[in-house]
Amino acid sequence: MKACGLMADFPHFLCPGQAEGLVLRLDEPLSLWGGLDAATGRIIDQHHPQVGMSISGTMLVMPSGRGSSSASAVLLEAIRCGTAPAAIIMEHPDAIVALGAIVAAELYDVTLPVVVVSPQTLATYITGDSLSL
Repeated sequence: MKACGLMADFPHFLCPGQAEGLVLRLDEPLSLWGGLDAATGRIIDQHHPQVGMSISGTMLVMPSGRGSSSASAVLLEAIRCGTAPAAIIMEHPDAIVALGAIVAAELYDVTLPVVVVSPQTLATYITGDSLSL
């Protein structure tokens, strides 16, 4: 299993926790509001390169979040439904994404780490690789 390498650079845990799973690296940022079906965990944005793929249980890697302040509610609902990723790893911090994970920890006692890593570290994550943090 590939180690996250978080000690090698400047990780910022926007929402702390531990997780492991297979990487799903998105080619573009994902707007959770309007881009994710929280009931199934599938990407439904017809313009997204990974439309139809499931983020459920993955170590979701993407450059950043994209979109509405409602994204935190969609992530919270995916966590409640059990269809959320195991962790979200981004190059750019996104307080809205982190908020959904923070609220889930308070309401449901479910931890979903949200981590910001360097562009160099982000570039090492490949879809299908095992990853733990």
